[in-house]
Amino acid sequence: MADEFFLRSLGLIVMAGAFFSVAAGWIRMPTIVAYMLAGLLIGPLTGLVEISHALELISEIGIALLLFIVGLELSLNKVRDVGKVAVVAGIAQVVFTAVIGYGLCVLLGFNWMESAFLATALTFSSTVVVVKLLDEKHEMDTLYGRIAVGIFLVQDLIAIVMLTFLAGLGTGSVDASTAATSMVKAFAGVAALLVLVLGAARWLLPGPFAWAARSPETNVIWSLSWCFLIVLAAELFGLSLEIGAFLAGLSLAQLPYNNDLRRRVHPLMNFFIAVFFVSLGVKMELSAAFAHSGAVLLLSLFVIIGNPVIFIWVILRMGYGERTSFFTAVTVAQISEFSFILVAVGVRAGLIAPSILSITALVGLVTITVSSYMILYNAPLYRLVKASGLLRLFGPPSVEEPPHTSQQATGHFIVVGVNSLGRELVHLLRARGERVLAIDTDPQKLSGLECDLLLGDAGDPNVLAEANLAGARLLVSALTIEETNDLLAYRCRAAGIPCAVNVMDLSATENLLAMDVCFMLVPKVDGVSAQDAELRKMGVIAP
Repeated sequence: MADEFFLRSLGLIVMAGAFFSVAAGWIRMPTIVAYMLAGLLIGPLTGLVEISHALELISEIGIALLLFIVGLELSLNKVRDVGKVAVVAGIAQVVFTAVIGYGLCVLLGFNWMESAFLATALTFSSTVVVVKLLDEKHEMDTLYGRIAVGIFLVQDLIAIVMLTFLAGLGTGSVDASTAATSMVKAFAGVAALLVLVLGAARWLLPGPFAWAARSPETNVIWSLSWCFLIVLAAELFGLSLEIGAFLAGLSLAQLPYNNDLRRRVHPLMNFFIAVFFVSLGVKMELSAAFAHSGAVLLLSLFVIIGNPVIFIWVILRMGYGERTSFFTAVTVAQISEFSFILVAVGVRAGLIAPSILSITALVGLVTITVSSYMILYNAPLYRLVKASGLLRLFGPPSVEEPPHTSQQATGHFIVVGVNSLGRELVHLLRARGERVLAIDTDPQKLSGLECDLLLGDAGDPNVLAEANLAGARLLVSALTIEETNDLLAYRCRAAGIPCAVNVMDLSATENLLAMDVCFMLVPKVDGVSAQDAELRKMGVIAP
């Protein structure tokens, strides 16, 4: 019966999440909000689902995979490239929001521990929501998009410090000396584990993962195994699974295969994250949240208005213009998945009541929903705010900016498949001075090429999006895989981009012609023609 109850509950969670996510797509609502609304429907509103220990375990796996993905984003090169503005703005916002938020929570009647958790929850912005929306708008590589992502990386690092701090508090003991000792042990454990994983990334992991990267399935299995191995190591150090998963991702982020790995793990993470957020909605105590409806409204307004005000003020003073400052500020007007995780950890540790998690979840629903539409319509919103004169309250802009543009490659050639033909095509195009992006699933085939490189399966639409297919001059497939060539031809036609395809079997030409392929490379026919011409030149065959 327990298994039947678990499967029934899990089935309802998945079906509700799927239905609400499809419905949310029609009104461009973030899937995280849709999942939480689904949980509210099948949980507090109807009582169809109750959270069991098995469902809690699946939710924890979702948290681990989410933190693993966040860690995969954090390559040290990317940290060096985020620049001064991301570090200064990120730290300034966390400090201002935490201090002001704490004072606001105290005034609203929460005790000091509840105020500390709520204020901390208000400081972090959602990497998952914002990156997804920026990607949909093709604005990840704009100036404001790069600054926003840098700020999120800074916030993520601070969130991990906070998780370490919570790990040090243990099970809720407020004895000062005991808590201090526990925190010292926790930070020492994080430092030791960080040295371990970065040392492994430098000397242990490159060789095995270079071999595993040849097979996408093997690479994913090895990566997940590494993730859960470090989670177990974190447990031995007395740390939380969230810290272990993050550090596992951080170590793999230093390898050259992290982008491909992130794309492949993402669908698996999406399933577990759906269960986590639907379960979060199921666990919400609506009576407790609505009993504090005034506090929820004030805290939501503080995040939606207060956080952008802080960022506009800071970024303007870092030498950026009004447009960049405003667009960046709009991206942070919500609380984060980290907010839910931190508060959930506090509830598990017995430091705060479950009602605080419900309040945080309701603030998350409001802020994520409102800020999503602010991001989607940031251009008209900017024009409206600028026309109202509100931006003048921050002082005159330090610079005048042209409209933001993406730094993604445009006008480039995409070569798919670095076999002997693909490698020769890359060399010929580079010799002509063209910008070339080579795509292959084998990192060894890409090594040594003097052009832009992208590890991944070109049949994956996310890979083609990262390659900016829509901005390319031509895609050339040197592959001999007929199904993939058909798919590439179809996607090039849909994007309005000409393509050339390597044809090994003449029977495949019919499909390719039907999909408006501009050029077909036919080695067998071309080889026979070249051989015939050479034999005629030698006089072996009569002219």
